[in-house]
Amino acid sequence: MKIRAMFIDMDGTLLTASNEISRRNMEAIDQLLSKGIQVFLATGRHYEVTSPYHQELGLRTPMICLNGAAIHDAKTGRALQTRTVQLNEERFHHLTATNTCNVLIHTENGLYCKEINEEIEYWTNVGQIPPRYVGDLREANYKDVLKYSVRTGAPSHDFSALFKNEADVINWNDGFELVAPNVSKWSAIKSILHDYRLHPKEVVAIGDGPNDLEMLKFAGTGVAMGNASEQVQATADFVTGHHEQDGLAEFIDRYLLPLHGSHVSRIG
Repeated sequence: MKIRAMFIDMDGTLLTASNEISRRNMEAIDQLLSKGIQVFLATGRHYEVTSPYHQELGLRTPMICLNGAAIHDAKTGRALQTRTVQLNEERFHHLTATNTCNVLIHTENGLYCKEINEEIEYWTNVGQIPPRYVGDLREANYKDVLKYSVRTGAPSHDFSALFKNEADVINWNDGFELVAPNVSKWSAIKSILHDYRLHPKEVVAIGDGPNDLEMLKFAGTGVAMGNASEQVQATADFVTGHHEQDGLAEFIDRYLLPLHGSHVSRIG
């Protein structure tokens, strides 16, 4: 089946460790666009730190942000779809207060956090919007939460499991994230497929993290980066190079561009 769209993760996939799009990745995406293949960004980032890269690539497609909890319009930035997560707030803050961690709360109207760190400083610089609140989150007046992020600095599976009955949990090496049940990048992609009249088999998805697992599994062709974990690589149909060696462009150049207009064969 002809490939008509590609969904691309940002951190560890599109971007280098210095948060830049390499020239080779830029050129490969330009080639896709010139062949009429739709390109979408699908990221755990919020809109404000996704949009500048979306504009740099010259994309006109909706942005999937916050692991699928929000979809934003390319032109206006307006949220086309949001999925809020409901936690027992008193319990959440009690548990996070008794563990050494930073807490980031992404809401429909901005970011609330316990502490400022280097990542948030970068977000503020790129998005030009500082957090709405920094400090004791029990005193913050927030609502409409799209994603909770708990940064412990280490894998925290036992800790994150305490919330599995309230939210979908995404475990990282430095903590975990919580989104509404059944929210993922793939759930957002399905909405876009419907709107764009795309079949899953016409879609390629590429990523490197645990928040990419569903889209790599259910897209017609799932591609894992060389820097992805063994679990992510095992889920994918293809494994390409490391994000610091233009693994995204490598896959596009080696498989997509030559095979555009024909089938991309699954492997493994």
